[in-house]
Amino acid sequence: MNSEHKVLIPVPALFSFEECLWFLNRNYDDCLHIIKGDTIFKALEVGAEMLLVSIREHSGFLELEILKGEATQENKSYLIGYVREWFDMDTNIQPFYDLLKAYGRIAYMAEDYKGLRVIGISNLFEAICWCIIGQQINLSFAYKVKRRLVEHYGKRIDHENESYYVFPEPEVLAAADPDLLKEMQFSKQKSDYVIGIARAFANGSLDKEAIRALPDFAARKKALTDHKGIGVWTANYVLMKSLQEPGGIPHGDIGLLNALSNHNIIQDRRETGKIDTLFQQFAGWESYLVFYLWRSLTFKVLP
Repeated sequence: MNSEHKVLIPVPALFSFEECLWFLNRNYDDCLHIIKGDTIFKALEVGAEMLLVSIREHSGFLELEILKGEATQENKSYLIGYVREWFDMDTNIQPFYDLLKAYGRIAYMAEDYKGLRVIGISNLFEAICWCIIGQQINLSFAYKVKRRLVEHYGKRIDHENESYYVFPEPEVLAAADPDLLKEMQFSKQKSDYVIGIARAFANGSLDKEAIRALPDFAARKKALTDHKGIGVWTANYVLMKSLQEPGGIPHGDIGLLNALSNHNIIQDRRETGKIDTLFQQFAGWESYLVFYLWRSLTFKVLP
């Protein structure tokens, strides 16, 4: 591949591509990227053009290569911004590590998960739909339903016997057939929610940049929860994952509660006071604390 198709993105301090790969490759069937060895392959739609890129770590840089599509300066600039946002590369997480190290029960995370960043979902519409899909079902099944939706309604690009997809556009899902969504194992309620949210994005009443421009976290959360299908949990999740809000706490999340219990921070899920006290000590870094607690679920925490 011509070097003109490659871009080098400097890696910041306290950044681990290996940890980020772990998050993206947790044995779930995610249809929006493919990981082979130490390399991520992902399709992206830039303007009206479909691109396929690979991302790997190389000598202190993330090496991004455009495998299909035009390697214009505009496309390269977009891809650099996308990757930096996806892996939250512009955040200095040292203050979070200072707080971690001072909190005995979870201090080990600063070393064991060193360099893990909050992995984002840049597309706000995708993030909301993913939350709706995942309501009241396990993750493995949620990924299967997501794949059915994306493979039917999303655009794709083919390369070396693999198909790479992008999430469907709001205008496409706004016109989705509810009966077809039912065949994909969407409940009627989830089908209504996805189509309704798609229409809100299509007509401009939901818009990522408009929400980002609101004055504070509370206003941004209300702008989301005003729409049917977006509850408080979903709003907090997408504010954390799509708008990089530092204070997003998906209260009531089972994984989060299990992690807190594993660390003996709570003994009962109703101990909301203890949970609030913990997060108050991580003010400004609540989303990172949630993410690291989720990360801890892959290991048994000893008493």
